[in-house]
Amino acid sequence: MSSVSAALRKPGLLLRLIRESLAGGERDYTTETIGRAVVLLAVPMVLELLMESVFALVDIAWVSRLGTDAMAAVGLTEGLMSILYALAIGLGQGATALVARRIGEGDPDGAAVAAVQAVVVAGVTSLLIAVPAGLAAPDLLRLMGGSPELVATGSGYTRVLMAGNASIMFIFVINAVFRGAGDATRAMWVLWLANGVNMVLDPCLIFGWGPFPELGLTGAAVATTIGRGIGVVWQLVLLGRGGANIQVQRRHLRVRWSVMGRLVRISLGGIGQYLISTASWVVLVRLVSGFGSSAVAGYTVAIRLIIFFLMPSWGVANAAATLVGQNLGAGHPERAAQSAWRAGRYNAALMTAIAVVFVVWARPLVAAFGTSAEVLAHGAACLRIVAYGYGFYAFGMVMVSAFNGAGDTMTPTRINLGCYWLFQLPLAWALAHPLGLGASGVFTAIPVAEALLTVVAVILFRRGRWREGSI
Repeated sequence: MSSVSAALRKPGLLLRLIRESLAGGERDYTTETIGRAVVLLAVPMVLELLMESVFALVDIAWVSRLGTDAMAAVGLTEGLMSILYALAIGLGQGATALVARRIGEGDPDGAAVAAVQAVVVAGVTSLLIAVPAGLAAPDLLRLMGGSPELVATGSGYTRVLMAGNASIMFIFVINAVFRGAGDATRAMWVLWLANGVNMVLDPCLIFGWGPFPELGLTGAAVATTIGRGIGVVWQLVLLGRGGANIQVQRRHLRVRWSVMGRLVRISLGGIGQYLISTASWVVLVRLVSGFGSSAVAGYTVAIRLIIFFLMPSWGVANAAATLVGQNLGAGHPERAAQSAWRAGRYNAALMTAIAVVFVVWARPLVAAFGTSAEVLAHGAACLRIVAYGYGFYAFGMVMVSAFNGAGDTMTPTRINLGCYWLFQLPLAWALAHPLGLGASGVFTAIPVAEALLTVVAVILFRRGRWREGSI
């Protein structure tokens, strides 16, 4: 019987395993039993991303008090921000792959060098985005189909997030460094601090509580930027202090073009895959916007709920990426594969259980946000329809992360291109318009495409070409 199976049968053992995972410290994940290694890494990663989800729900709950246009503006801005997240997550994938491989090889100095290059690339990327995107905020909202009233309401919100994107870029990339090193606990506490500050400042800056100015919707963006900025400062302090497996010292603080080249090469595939997938979400939002602000607002609430429960699933997938990278570095490709399959099964079981909750209680969950009847109808339909694909999405997510952890970011890019752009978007348009399903047709295309993605990813992972690359 595995240690994880025993823990599940004895709650006391499970609690001890969770406490051990949250305590952090130096561990060799290439020698731990696979089930135990998955849990030790996944628990802090799940809690890290759960806080991100909690903040998203709290944020939209406060914003919902400002009206439908404010909620729709957040939804359209998130469509735009998804491209920025694609860049940050793609860079993070490259950082995780390089750092995990070096740690698996027993080369902490190489891991620190890779971390520095990741921070430099993230900084340059954020600067290139900040000025033009900040200035063009109203035009970007119009491009997304926003009405004049929505543009007037949301321009300040979009401008602050775009201009302050460095806080988002750094927090994603540096936490990816921590995860690659197997130091998931630090990544968790950083995000808890950043989003904790966000949640405290959110209502203060939106409504002008106490000594704070009343900034309306723009206040939500200011709170996010301040909170994540504080998190980034703490990240840099932690990198300098050193942790279980990685410490950046003065001798590491210079550009290493060869390492940066490898990082960029791996990250380009990661950026490409996430740009493809998240840009498809932008198009989906644009398709939904054609059915009115209520449809966009309902979609926004549903997606926040979906992300709330999906982010922990990303935690399990991130654990798989770290285990694959470190085991390949240690010369254990079979163990790397077994880690991915085990994480996939855990993830699918978790998300299938959550899907049942969504299907049964879709309307009460959306209604908790105080929405109008029309927004409630769209939100509940989206939540219920997307939930049918949760089990597929959870397993496919792990498979994609396993490729990324191995440094093979191009295979998921090709999978995403085929499943999202060549299949999902045409299907969404066809279901919404020629077949007359409206916004529900757009929602239906999502789980169908995720099921296809999972089948393709499993077939390609079984072929095993991801084991062969060196980074």
